[in-house]
Amino acid sequence: MVVIEDLTLEEKLTILSDAAKYDVACTSSGVDRKGESNGIGNTVACGICHSFAADGRCISLLKILYTNECIYDCKYCVNRISNDTLRTSFTPEEICDLTLQFYRRNYIEGLFLSSGIRKNPTQTMEEIYIALRLLREKHHFNGYIHVKAIPGADPQVIELVGYLADRMSTNLELPTADGLKELAPNKTRRAILSPLRQIQQGIGMGQQSGIHMIGKNSGKDRSLFLDRDTTKKKEDGWKLSKIGKIDASQKKEMLLKNTDAGVPQLNLPVVSKSSFVPAGQSTQMIVGATPENDYQILTVAEALYRKFDLKRVFYSAYVALNEDEKLPAVGTKPPLLREHRLYQADWLLRFYGFEAGELLSEEKPNFNVYIDPKCEWAIRHLEYFPVEVQTASYQMLLRVPGIGVKSARRIVGARVSTKLDFDGLRRIGVVLKRAHYFITCNGKMMYQTKIEEDYITRRILELDQRKNWELDYDVTFKQLSLFDDSMPLAEQRM
Repeated sequence: MVVIEDLTLEEKLTILSDAAKYDVACTSSGVDRKGESNGIGNTVACGICHSFAADGRCISLLKILYTNECIYDCKYCVNRISNDTLRTSFTPEEICDLTLQFYRRNYIEGLFLSSGIRKNPTQTMEEIYIALRLLREKHHFNGYIHVKAIPGADPQVIELVGYLADRMSTNLELPTADGLKELAPNKTRRAILSPLRQIQQGIGMGQQSGIHMIGKNSGKDRSLFLDRDTTKKKEDGWKLSKIGKIDASQKKEMLLKNTDAGVPQLNLPVVSKSSFVPAGQSTQMIVGATPENDYQILTVAEALYRKFDLKRVFYSAYVALNEDEKLPAVGTKPPLLREHRLYQADWLLRFYGFEAGELLSEEKPNFNVYIDPKCEWAIRHLEYFPVEVQTASYQMLLRVPGIGVKSARRIVGARVSTKLDFDGLRRIGVVLKRAHYFITCNGKMMYQTKIEEDYITRRILELDQRKNWELDYDVTFKQLSLFDDSMPLAEQRM
């Protein structure tokens, strides 16, 4: 591992932005925070600041690694310690400078910050915290910030970061503990799930107001402080220090002296006036590096949503860059269509009332990559179709291919006062070229159609042939484009 110390900020940015492109777990914020007269930036719900793509997601994040140095040797990771590649790191002030300069030039609306692990998880997480603390309190940046929690880091530091970030994510990495043991021997499932549980509990406590001291352990109230690092020559050197037990009067005195959050000063106690991870948490799984089937992956995702209240599970098609006998050969095409079907199935779990066991099973563990999961389910359950749009329940309408959440709501609302016809359904937003096989309107089908599995499958394949080819040969790990206003593939109407 070659670490370069004397790079310019631009050279560091080139290396560390490129190293971050394989991490896909970032999305729109879901946070409202108004700008203030003494600061810059603001965050708007369903996006970053005031700039949105056509479907409402954020379109511009500064997406970088804090460092691409790493002490681990995860076989699938381009930044693993055994890879011979240039390594570098930002300083906390450099993170601030980059974020502010990009924001002032209107290039970005927020920051997505991940990292390798330089010396140990806690120290790396502390440096990320210092960067965020300076950004929020010294530079008064109110824009959106998404940060990765590093498994194995001190829970106190993770909690500190949670009061400064809008969203946090902890990468599950691989779907099963066996896969993790095989390809990432330095990591354990318990260490990864621990910050997920901590963040979930922090959000659930409803710490929406007031000042919060961090760190209660066995009756001893210990607090972390942001100190000048006197061992460094640079003026922007900061470190986290711990103090021992303090009583209530000392705590009150420190709170009164430091409620004005400004430029960090010597022994400034770690306090928070903001909510904890207001945009929730997410995670990411790599698809295709290990032999798990779609049923295993979707079952894990379903359990994560139920147990940890996640906002999103992201799926990342494995890009074969490392030589290893336990991995797909270098040059193997990433399973992009499979990734796309998992995103669509994930959407069905979250918004359409499906369960993993309905879509797949141990007998049928993988999706047909050439048909979207909702169509595949409908074709396998033709006994439920066609459904009459004038009388079908909202839940049943959601299961019709070509009818999305919005169009199902519009149908339910419109049929109260009028009789719908196929032209009306089209205006509502129903995709009739997909839906007409599965619905009747006032007792009639749109065309004389065979309700047969083979016939409908062939017609759906013809509809999707070109789109499937484009998906299969697309590149999903590129950086977000400032002018990319296309709908995310996983979120297209099903």
